[in-house]
Amino acid sequence: MARVALAYDEIYLKHDTGGHPEHEGRVRLCHEYLRSQPFFEKLIKVRPRPVADEEVLLVHTRRYLDSLSSIPSTRRGNLDPDTLFGPGSLKAARYAAGALTEAVDRIEAGDIDSAFCLVRPPGHHALPDRAMGFCILNNVAVGAAYATRTRGFARAAIIDFDVHHGNGTQDIFWEDGDVLYCSLHEWPFYPGTGSREQTGAGKGAGKTVNIPLPHGSGEEAYIEALEEEVLPAVRRHKPDLIFISAGFDAHRSDPIGGMNLDEESFATMTRAIKQLAMESCDGRLVSALEGGYNIDALAASVGMHLAALLD
Repeated sequence: MARVALAYDEIYLKHDTGGHPEHEGRVRLCHEYLRSQPFFEKLIKVRPRPVADEEVLLVHTRRYLDSLSSIPSTRRGNLDPDTLFGPGSLKAARYAAGALTEAVDRIEAGDIDSAFCLVRPPGHHALPDRAMGFCILNNVAVGAAYATRTRGFARAAIIDFDVHHGNGTQDIFWEDGDVLYCSLHEWPFYPGTGSREQTGAGKGAGKTVNIPLPHGSGEEAYIEALEEEVLPAVRRHKPDLIFISAGFDAHRSDPIGGMNLDEESFATMTRAIKQLAMESCDGRLVSALEGGYNIDALAASVGMHLAALLD
């Protein structure tokens, strides 16, 4: 059986966004749901650590990090029109990105084969120099850059199936030939990036693979795109480690997305990606929560995602 870790910490509940769609109940109720599942005891529990400044600076600018660190501890407000910030937000964001670096360390040490990071705030919209779309630090980007630039992994691949395009992740690795970024996302939709013509530049030319899908697309369209475009691109890249930006807002019940997946669809995609990881990099896989805003659908989808990783 695969050695699968779950990285979670109650520090994520301290990012207080009130009635915002990205609220603390997303991860709290997911964790409660997972604890009720028979497979929970099979998971290796990993305590995240706060990401170090030098790890953040692998993908974000010093000016941006300094601006976050200088916000008074009592301030509440917005970092952008969609992204709230309060007294516990930066610490939660540091532990969210730190869950990814801790997972990479555990995999590199041979302690685990794969991990799911049940984190918030999410990350894939966060740009090098600013917050965006509920995201403060780009968690998966930090993990991939940490793996390839400091931990000896030659190449990494990121597969993003959040309903929104991960514009921040694309921007960060636009000219990086070591990290492949593949995104399946609704189009046209927020944030307006992610066309097929966006494929990277310089050393990263061809290392961005965008697959925009029309509103209402369901499992058949996703699986066809995954099998015919994403998996072949990852095989050609020959990664040592695969990351998943695991957004579950393409679920048909999600109030923000406009796609037609269900929890079984996410399980099917997860099994295909896990099999690819087994073929390409001895099963080394790190997944992190991005979107998903219907709590019941999110919890069920996360449960199916983890069950597929354990299978």
